[in-house]
Amino acid sequence: MAKPIKETPILRGKDAVKFNQEMAKAKTQIVPVAMRERMKSNYSALKSISKF
Repeated sequence: MAKPIKETPILRGKDAVKFNQEMAKAKTQIVPVAMRERMKSNYSALKSISKF
């Protein structure tokens, strides 16, 4: 039987500020073209072998 999942703690204080700063930074970060192409090829490979 599966173990119960614990609740996610609420971030407060410095941790909350740091989290919000990192999320804002991640929104503006651009993924390089080479990485995007690699991700697309990996997706295509996985899609071709999957059987849903």
